Amino acid sequence: MTPHAASAPRVLVATAVPAERDAVAGALTGAATGPSVDVLAVGVGPAAAAAGTATALARGAAEGRPYTLVVSAGIGGGFQPDAPVGSLVVADEITVADLGAETPEGFTPVTGLGFGAVTHRPPPSLVRELADACGAATGAVLTVSTVTGSAGRAAALRLRHPRALAEAMEGFGVAEAAVLHGLPVLEVRAVSNPVGPRDRAAWRIGDALSALSDAFGKFTPVLRSCTTHDR
Repeated sequence: MTPHAASAPRVLVATAVPAERDAVAGALTGAATGPSVDVLAVGVGPAAAAAGTATALARGAAEGRPYTLVVSAGIGGGFQPDAPVGSLVVADEITVADLGAETPEGFTPVTGLGFGAVTHRPPPSLVRELADACGAATGAVLTVSTVTGSAGRAAALRLRHPRALAEAMEGFGVAEAAVLHGLPVLEVRAVSNPVGPRDRAAWRIGDALSALSDAFGKFTPVLRSCTTHDR
């Protein structure tokens, strides 16, 4: 499906869980002008995110109200010191970090095996405008099926992906669904914890949800013009 250039922007924001959905939706409630935005909790992990997003996109197309942009949004881990707790990251690349095979030489991504894709790149101008609007850093956001819980794995991921700023569990799944429907995709993450050893006492989920809500409160002017950006 190709979005209609003349239609008003219609944005699908896909979060993992209801708390993220509510943080985004609350920031958009009462906006006087702006695009039509639907915010859905599509599930945790890349498979659930891909299935839920694809279903919503297909339903919109079938109803004659196709989406023009898809956004994966939520909280996530930040690679230290570049993405401190409470900060925001807008992805300039969405990369699945653990889809592939372990070999004697180390990890080989699925593309190295001759299959699929491991990275999707959002529209650069839209990334810049969103980042400027909320003061976010831009860089790679990694999608993982297993959240990092050790310093060793954090270091290994950063070695393979030196531009990585954050990790989460849904972005690549959302992006796969968007690309299947011919749509641009974004990912926005508010950092709730450092990537590395799991220290629940150091997590700041409430602060991250507040940062996510504040960011979407500033995004409306950018999203309003989302159909005019590079693809």
